[in-house]
Amino acid sequence: MARKAVCARITGRVQGVWFRAWTVENAQGLGLSGWVRNRRDGGVEALFAGEAEAVDEMLLLCHDGPPHAEVDAVEPAPADDPGDTGFTLARTG
Repeated sequence: MARKAVCARITGRVQGVWFRAWTVENAQGLGLSGWVRNRRDGGVEALFAGEAEAVDEMLLLCHDGPPHAEVDAVEPAPADDPGDTGFTLARTG
């Protein structure tokens, strides 16, 4: 199966609403590798890597996010595939 890797910038009301923990749970459930972190500008950034269908599904999920999030935009860009590293929380960037 084809692998895909994207770095997504998610904007809106996405900090302080459990967005990162929700992302970790969903990404791990889809078998993705990568990380998620808060950005200093108030957004969230995530690297999703894995089977192309799973990455696309995660991007779709991010448009809604957890119940208290208000997502304005999800902007993915191609990224280098980190390999099978698991999915983790990263430090604010």
